Amino acid sequence: MSASDPQAPTPQPNVALGVSGGIAAYKAVEVLRGLQKAGCNVRVAMTKRACEFVQPLTFRALSGAHVIVDDYAPDNPDPIAHITFSQTADLLIVAPATANIIAKFANGVADDFLTSTYLACTAPVLIAPAMNTTMWQHPATQRNLQQLRADGVHILEPDAGEMACKTIGPGRLSEPDRIVAAALELLRSGRKNDLAGERFLITVGATREEIDPVRFISNRSSGRMGFALAEAALKRGGEVTVVAGITTVDPPAGVKVVRALSAEEMDRAVAHESLNASVFIGAAAIADYRPAQRATQKIKKSEESVTLTLERTPDVLANVAAARTNGMLVVGFAAETENVIANALEKLRAKKLDAIVANDVTRSDSGFDSRTNAITILTARNDQPIELPTLSKTEAASRILDVIVNLRRA
Repeated sequence: MSASDPQAPTPQPNVALGVSGGIAAYKAVEVLRGLQKAGCNVRVAMTKRACEFVQPLTFRALSGAHVIVDDYAPDNPDPIAHITFSQTADLLIVAPATANIIAKFANGVADDFLTSTYLACTAPVLIAPAMNTTMWQHPATQRNLQQLRADGVHILEPDAGEMACKTIGPGRLSEPDRIVAAALELLRSGRKNDLAGERFLITVGATREEIDPVRFISNRSSGRMGFALAEAALKRGGEVTVVAGITTVDPPAGVKVVRALSAEEMDRAVAHESLNASVFIGAAAIADYRPAQRATQKIKKSEESVTLTLERTPDVLANVAAARTNGMLVVGFAAETENVIANALEKLRAKKLDAIVANDVTRSDSGFDSRTNAITILTARNDQPIELPTLSKTEAASRILDVIVNLRRA
């Protein structure tokens, strides 16, 4: 099932990982784990020689999926696996890529599962070569690499260092984290313009509800997550307007920013701007209550205690969902401290949202003013939670937008 399939249980990218027969094959395990931690679904294909270094069972245990070595093996559940395996991938990675597999790719040889997969693949291809220094520097290898570059293959140059054969020089497989980073960058660039034509309206930051001219009720929202969404949507071709309360980070260049300090001001601004929006994301931490009466003068410190009577503020998210027209998608956020999934699911249903992003703000690596976020996404079409690992807010924003792409295609 492809990542763009509207019925897919998660919005995570599908990555095909090919492992060819070199001593560095063991590092492919770390590549697999790094991709999974970044939120990717990973399927593995191996050459027969690779199986002499690492057993398929290792990759099967970690990926939870059948590892394909031979199309015609009796245990292969798919008789045309090289087609379905390659054409359901958002990215094909080969790590390590030996001199032999590079030569086959460059010359269109399809004599096993991995080489057949390469020829059938329509997704971007990233290879991470690994071989003896002399083999790497040989004119034939360099000629084959030049051909692959001309064919549009992305090549992650090997590191220099001591090889298993004790040779010192270029040819050692790049470190797994570099391979994962290169893969994620390709996946991000592959999403370019998939949100063209969408007009985003995103609320960001915290509101302030005044008690008197010098005091107010607010929260610790920085606006970092909302601005990450705005920047990611802009990079993927969307038009973006942000209604921002109080923020401690700057908005990205290229987005229209409308300032609104209180919940009531934000409600009015959103009602106006939403007339032109096709996607609304309520990422702001809007105060649920405000003082029923605002003191016109500073309240003096003359009493031991002060009693405030609070009243509800406008429910901006619910108002947008109730008034939407023309197929607008509405996505909310649920910052919770307990029963995170249950509370988010209740909010999703009660406000009739298309999706909701839940996070536990008591965690040190998630929530207000953190640079990372550990989120769970629920959709109205599929109540199975999409639980993501701790990611940068930039990467978390991309995952949220992947869900929006899937909802729109549905």
